[in-house]
Amino acid sequence: MQRPEIPIKELRIEPAPVVEYLTKRLRHYVREIAGKKGGVIGLSGGIDSTVTAYIAVRALGPENVTLMILPSSVTPKEDLEDAFEVVERLGVPEGNVKLVEVEPVVNSIVSALDIKDRVVKGNVTARVRMVILHAEAALRNSLVIGTSDKSELTVGYFTKYGDAGVDVMPLADLYKTQVRQLARYLGVPERIIEKPPSPQLWEDHTAEGELGMSYDLLDSILYLRFDRWMDPRKVAEALGVPLETVLRVDRMVRSSQHK
Repeated sequence: MQRPEIPIKELRIEPAPVVEYLTKRLRHYVREIAGKKGGVIGLSGGIDSTVTAYIAVRALGPENVTLMILPSSVTPKEDLEDAFEVVERLGVPEGNVKLVEVEPVVNSIVSALDIKDRVVKGNVTARVRMVILHAEAALRNSLVIGTSDKSELTVGYFTKYGDAGVDVMPLADLYKTQVRQLARYLGVPERIIEKPPSPQLWEDHTAEGELGMSYDLLDSILYLRFDRWMDPRKVAEALGVPLETVLRVDRMVRSSQHK
């Protein structure tokens, strides 16, 4: 039997109405519900934070969006270059862009607790970034706008009280493959769309490497299992993958429910 196209066709969306809906909802939430002036976003140079920034600027205006670039010692130079290209393309005023090195704060915590584990240190880094974003948002009468997508949220691929510790998540109902579709519609630079997604919490850290599969496959499994509620064996048959691959995704979802 011929293997189906992955990502599956059910993950295709019409980007234009989705962008329009997210723009209107974000504007209403920030202004009318929360009564705030604008939004603060941690801009990494990756696809999720970039798409979030594009939507926030549409919703609130560039003068009401603050982009925080928060590199650590393992942040690639290319990510910084991509982040500043996004700043330029979106026309965010210079006073609304801040570059803050997180390493001194992270190292003080790591040293005080004698942390050796790279994952623990990575989570400390994510939580330090969130402290900085909320402090900036408080100073600017703004909300912290999160950048996580449905793929990451469903399998728990985020740091509790770190990158998930936000006020609103515009992309939370969109799988990574769907975020890519929005990115192309919005005109996000192709280099950002095509680069391997990564939280960059340690050297050579990639999301797909840690997850053990591509987002195209992960999203297809997640959709069939948790949107369609298909039996794991049926999912494996439909996608032409080993049953163990589907069960591994199931375990990721179950083990991260505490998040």
